[in-house]
Amino acid sequence: MEQKDKGYRNVSALYRDVFGEQPEIMSPLPSSGSNRQYFRLGGEGDTLIGAYNADLKENQAFLSFSRTFSGQGLPVAGIHAESKDGLCYLLQDFGDLTLYGFLQSSRGTESKFPENAIPVYKKVLSYLPRFQVGSEPDYSKSYPRPAFDRQSMLWDLNYFKYYFLKLAGIPFDEQRLEDDFLSFTSFLLQASSGYFMYRDFQSRNVMLQDEKVWFIDYQGGRRGALQYDVASLLYDAKADIPEEIREELLGFYLDSLSEHISVDRPAFRKYYPGFVLIRIFQAMGAYGFRGFYEKKPHFLQSIPYALINLSKHCDQDFLHDLPELKKVISLMINRKDLMEFRKNSSSPVNNADLTISIHSFSYRNSFPPDSTPNGGGFVFDCRSLPNPGRMQQFKLLSGKDREVIDFLMKEPEVESFLSGVFSLVDQSADNYILRGFTHLMVCFGCTGGQHRSVYCAETLGKHLREKYSLKVEVNHQELHSYPS
Repeated sequence: MEQKDKGYRNVSALYRDVFGEQPEIMSPLPSSGSNRQYFRLGGEGDTLIGAYNADLKENQAFLSFSRTFSGQGLPVAGIHAESKDGLCYLLQDFGDLTLYGFLQSSRGTESKFPENAIPVYKKVLSYLPRFQVGSEPDYSKSYPRPAFDRQSMLWDLNYFKYYFLKLAGIPFDEQRLEDDFLSFTSFLLQASSGYFMYRDFQSRNVMLQDEKVWFIDYQGGRRGALQYDVASLLYDAKADIPEEIREELLGFYLDSLSEHISVDRPAFRKYYPGFVLIRIFQAMGAYGFRGFYEKKPHFLQSIPYALINLSKHCDQDFLHDLPELKKVISLMINRKDLMEFRKNSSSPVNNADLTISIHSFSYRNSFPPDSTPNGGGFVFDCRSLPNPGRMQQFKLLSGKDREVIDFLMKEPEVESFLSGVFSLVDQSADNYILRGFTHLMVCFGCTGGQHRSVYCAETLGKHLREKYSLKVEVNHQELHSYPS
């Protein structure tokens, strides 16, 4: 709490020093996988992002890279101010929509990868070569090391070993695994390097605003191989990109890269699977540290996706020379308990104890009462949606009946409405899990509380049960003859 208060005070003081007054609004943004604190602050319609980070060297790396990229016309946040001690700074605000958020909302009620996300990913990938080969950052500011060298790789591999393998109970021979780690890094170091490596080039670090893409969180940048960043984006665990689309996007990236430098495609592809693996290992170390060690269940939900990605590269030729690592991968992808973190009600992900109560109601009557400890939530008005209640064949049915479901599923307005609902509720669910909240209430209202609101409540309930391992309650205030 003291650290949070310090961040709040420092960012607020910097804003006051720059603008001569306290910000009208100052709200904390959801935390992620780092200890940095972010705030949205300013006046109505004119906001900035304030950041506080006690790690001075990391701040210096970010600010130095930001100035370089901005000077070269790359779409990164403009820096409005930084404090004299270098621990906080004010940045351009790109809103709340990340590439990951766009992807999830575009999926809607479908689990398949949405077609409209492909051109957005291509736009993102068209910028990557400009970061990698078109920029000249000051690598002396890189932190903690100036290059993704053997030491950096071994740090990631040991992070994976100690925070994932050991905490997940995956057995291994430590000396043999260490020997394989050294051989694995020797293989990776044969790839051409010397390019800027963004380090965390993934969907949550790309913002979408005004049909443009913007890039954030490159403070871990350093020299490295080209393969790492594109592997990071395409094998971003919960983005869950199908293999055929990954291949299409990889081909697009190589075409874009070839506009800047000559590309030896066979050599690139020879080492690419190795960088896919080390990126997955690094991510799994983070899931283990944040999930198993820090008891943040949201991170454990990424494990099944990472294991599926890992299974697609478990038969690479170079792994035949790394027997202990190959054995460890096989043990991981065959562990059913790890695959169940997403859905199994007995898994540790439920330690969050979050209950989401979903209600349908009629605007002719009162709102559903809220007796939950957190209090409040969302109320969505379904009266703008096509109304099956106006049709004779549906009058005696409800939003739980197949005929009404089929009718509403075919309406594009309903799909668009629910996509927005999913995005908003998912964002709150993710944040509430991380913060240990116990309840979230979501209400849908329509004229009679019989068709549209019932369908939306049931559909959201299905979506949440499939995505999270938490308690979901669906109640219909007007359907006395339709038990939930």
